[in-house]
Amino acid sequence: QHYLLAAEKGIRRGGPRVDHKAAGALLAIEIFQPLALPIQGHHGGLTTRADFKSWLNEHIDRARQTLAMAEATIPGLRPVAKLPIPEQHTCNPLAAEMFLRLLFSALVDGDYLDTEAHFNPDQADLRGPQVELVELWRRFEADQARISGKNDDIVNRARHEIYEACLAAAEQSPGIYRLTVPTGGGKTRSAMAFALRHALRHGMERIIVAVPYLSITEQTARVYRDIFETDGQSVVLEHHSGASFDGDDEGAAGWMSLAAENWDAPIVVTTTVQLFDSLFSNRPQATRKLHRLANAVILLDEVQALPPHRIIPILDALRHLTAYNTTVVLSTATQPVYETIPGFADLHTREIVPNAAKYFAELERVRYEWRLEEPPEWADVVHEMLTEPQAMTIVNTRRDAQALYTELLRHDPHALHLSAAMCGLHKHRVLDIVRRRLADGEPCHLVSTQVVEAGVDLDFALVLRAIAPLDAIIQAAGRCNREGRLHRGRVIVFDPAEGRLPQGVYRTAAGLARAVLGSGVDPNSPAAVRPYFSRLFATINGDIDNIRDCRRRMDYVETARRFRLIDDETESVLVPYGSPDECARLHRLLDAMAARRGNPRKLWRALQPYAVSLPRRQIQRALSEGMALETPGGPILWQGAYDPQMGITFEDTTAPVYLF
Repeated sequence: QHYLLAAEKGIRRGGPRVDHKAAGALLAIEIFQPLALPIQGHHGGLTTRADFKSWLNEHIDRARQTLAMAEATIPGLRPVAKLPIPEQHTCNPLAAEMFLRLLFSALVDGDYLDTEAHFNPDQADLRGPQVELVELWRRFEADQARISGKNDDIVNRARHEIYEACLAAAEQSPGIYRLTVPTGGGKTRSAMAFALRHALRHGMERIIVAVPYLSITEQTARVYRDIFETDGQSVVLEHHSGASFDGDDEGAAGWMSLAAENWDAPIVVTTTVQLFDSLFSNRPQATRKLHRLANAVILLDEVQALPPHRIIPILDALRHLTAYNTTVVLSTATQPVYETIPGFADLHTREIVPNAAKYFAELERVRYEWRLEEPPEWADVVHEMLTEPQAMTIVNTRRDAQALYTELLRHDPHALHLSAAMCGLHKHRVLDIVRRRLADGEPCHLVSTQVVEAGVDLDFALVLRAIAPLDAIIQAAGRCNREGRLHRGRVIVFDPAEGRLPQGVYRTAAGLARAVLGSGVDPNSPAAVRPYFSRLFATINGDIDNIRDCRRRMDYVETARRFRLIDDETESVLVPYGSPDECARLHRLLDAMAARRGNPRKLWRALQPYAVSLPRRQIQRALSEGMALETPGGPILWQGAYDPQMGITFEDTTAPVYLF
């Protein structure tokens, strides 16, 4: 027991530590070379081959001593023969890079779990056994039977046919699939039907649903909880920046908190930011969950929202994950044409619903009108809005929203405004007013930025949308005649004379939409979608930061540094908004942050209803001019003007609002 005693003494008594990383890496080089780099980085993170070689040279003598000690005390430590290296590790550097990521993830998770079982067995017991997928399918079928056949109308017939197509496609082999379903076609339920049947057919262990918009992520998780959590046991893990692992049920809250560490759950609902930023990270905590992507079904909802300047590394990763008995489903009403990207002609995606165009025609709810040739003034837009008692206009920047709203107020003093210049509490109150007016049939005129497009369940007879990327136009149309009460709602796409477009990819994509779309073109149709995405991927560099080259070199540090799904140039300020009690609560939370009382993550989550995101340059200016104050706990408190209708009315608020 000399080796184990030395380790015990080193840990507990401050003696010389046993260098298990160096010894493990040295042994791995001899018996299974790919494991050496993950072993070296399992505490600090994956590095590079060059860094690994330099590190091992520094530690080689101690590594040999430790390995000799371990071999003397642990019989059979060294296998008789080397383990075979998978062929993909030797012939494709990108496949090899992904293989090491998954090895690293499994090693890190195993290390954490073993440590937890030894030092905190009560916490380890909270993880508990999972509900089997076969039981989840039984619950799903029971719920499907409950709603089937209630209304034999065209919508429900279309939903049933799409559902049956998903069940039929689930019998096919693992790979990459497309699920193309129009708004109102029951995509959330049918996608899960495919995933469950496919997972059972091929022995997969879990279903991971990734959504680009936070609000849709929360809605999706609620839908699946209603279906699957019928006996009180937690089944659906909801993991994203806004997810709370608190609650009255301590057991459920404890399970969710632990399951979020490594995605050990039968159904995971997360954001694409959480999924892909973790997939390209090199840090142990972020990558701990990645090995759960193997032997799984990954449902990528609203896939058209994946940023085009990151699409090449994303597709590379998804393609290589399919080598591990993983199926990827690209789900949307607006299907990108990834095969037109150089190097992806052989992506071999299969259609789950082969005759999707039929359902787009059957479920069409809106009629598009195009006002692109003669750009209207804001006064013209207001005049168009007032032709309907309930109408909404969506523009591209906060500044445009404030300008249009100011013009609208001259004609409708009860009009409403919604943008990311308002804190969460403020936005929720406006949305409550909007929903009440719509439900009661009262006049309701709303000006908004694209905050309203991401899963917000509003239903206007008329929606006007300033020219934008194709997917944003279609998202806006989803707020028009949503419940199908009208034969056709109206969506007017216009190019505002006084409007502005955010710089970068957003402006480029909007310009392409303007070129491709026009009179008589249905944005949902392949005739519009295919040329739009073909030109988009030909125009925008799909790997703008050369992440693929970093991955080929197995430079995990640089890959992690360069990959961010969203290039966020904003920071949050906290606004003392609301009633005196709500403002007092904000200051109590800030005091707790300053005094370091309580869990910092829980405190920060509790502060989010007061937060407004602003470009960093504006925050720096506000700090220098005394309109904002850095608090002792770290958050920045807004002390400038806050308009009761429009929120922060700061000059040049043209930053795009992304809700991934």
